[in-house]
Amino acid sequence: MVIDGIYYALGLLAGGALAGYLTRPWMAIPFVILAMFCLWFFRDPERAVPGGAVAVSPADGKVTLIKQIDGKTRVSIFLNVFDVHVNRTPIAGRVVDVKYQTGKFLVASKDEASTDNEMNTMVVEAPDGVRVAFSQIAGLIARRIICSKKVGDTLAAGERMGYIKFGSRVDVWFGPEWNIAVKVGDRVSAASSVIAKRK
Repeated sequence: MVIDGIYYALGLLAGGALAGYLTRPWMAIPFVILAMFCLWFFRDPERAVPGGAVAVSPADGKVTLIKQIDGKTRVSIFLNVFDVHVNRTPIAGRVVDVKYQTGKFLVASKDEASTDNEMNTMVVEAPDGVRVAFSQIAGLIARRIICSKKVGDTLAAGERMGYIKFGSRVDVWFGPEWNIAVKVGDRVSAASSVIAKRK
């Protein structure tokens, strides 16, 4: 469980208790329902990470776009409010770059979100020098990106690296060393779904 979920739930329960005390007891019910939703939304289940020369999904969600741009392949994964929002690194390696970009809050499913929206981009370099970049992208509702890793950190494949609050999107950039293992419309799970394999 992400700690933010507990904070939100406690705040809502306190608000519900106050509303029930000042008005009528049933006025607390919506607050309790929202508190339960926050606890569920910020869940952080354990995942079995596959081995081998593969890249795993950094997020739960639906593959909405696979696009070739300047010799690289971008795989876009859209997270709705019902998906787990904890993000994980696609490959094992060292963090060589972390870059935060301010921007708009377009609907995350739009293609323009990959360039125009607020985002945090991390680049991980494998021991053999191959790099994979991925971006946590804010959406219309998701306006808070959390990244807990920094340049120089060494990560295992599928390791937790942050999360995005509420609906959002994650883009993963692969070089020519990779074969994409998913297609548009596929549902993927962070850390456990293989989205690309080394050639």
